[in-house]
Amino acid sequence: MLDAVDAACSRFRPESELARVNRAQGAPTSVSPTLMEALGVALGAARATDGLVDPTVGAAMIAIGYDRDIADVPVAGAAITPVPAGAWRDVVTDPRRGTVTLPAGVQLDLGATAKAWAADMAAARAQAATPGGVLVNLGGDIAVAGEAPAGGWPVGVGDDHAGASDTTVAVGAGGLATSSTTVRRWRRGGRAVHHIVDPATGLPAREVWRTVTVAAATCVDANVASTAAVLRGQHAPAWLADLGLPARLVAPNGRVVAVGGWPAEEIAA
Repeated sequence: MLDAVDAACSRFRPESELARVNRAQGAPTSVSPTLMEALGVALGAARATDGLVDPTVGAAMIAIGYDRDIADVPVAGAAITPVPAGAWRDVVTDPRRGTVTLPAGVQLDLGATAKAWAADMAAARAQAATPGGVLVNLGGDIAVAGEAPAGGWPVGVGDDHAGASDTTVAVGAGGLATSSTTVRRWRRGGRAVHHIVDPATGLPAREVWRTVTVAAATCVDANVASTAAVLRGQHAPAWLADLGLPARLVAPNGRVVAVGGWPAEEIAA
């Protein structure tokens, strides 16, 4: 299943379905049910966030230098010529014919939703195949299904899912996701940039929060909320609290703000 999602949704594989859609320049393109569903999830995220989490930021990502796998992105380069996004309402999907049509010049990037959606699907499938509960972790996007261990699944939380954790929380159901500006970083025109792009400007979001972790009913919901919170900046805590989402926000200086019933932190050993 994960191989199918990658083959459909990867922006960095020239043979992927997404790459083929991006090259079509306004022509209807036949796609698999996998990409059709993944794009539906991404467009749903755009609607839910009033376009803040926008799958049409692909050209903006290329403009800031994120045009290949992050391990291969040059650490420095020329100044950015920003490419604002915002064309998500103009993406035409036709599930009956199995086609997707983009406005000419628009490029899709499903980075804010596809991996989280895959985690949710993988957890559901794994739980259906086993009598116990399961936890799926796809690069820090976490989905839980079935009965959790007593006290919940212990999950370390920090700026980098591959590094040391700052705290540990117990997850009993749903999903957990972290959006961070600290890991996928490089320089363009002498300034540091990161991969979370503001669709309105085509530039990386201002770093009011270096990391936002959110718990929600699904991993997709958690990742959409954490990404939107980075983009909402100083308004993010109130927005997350209004939604009733437990969240942990970390400012660039390390100050932690917890909202929505995020548990008292247990410092990881």
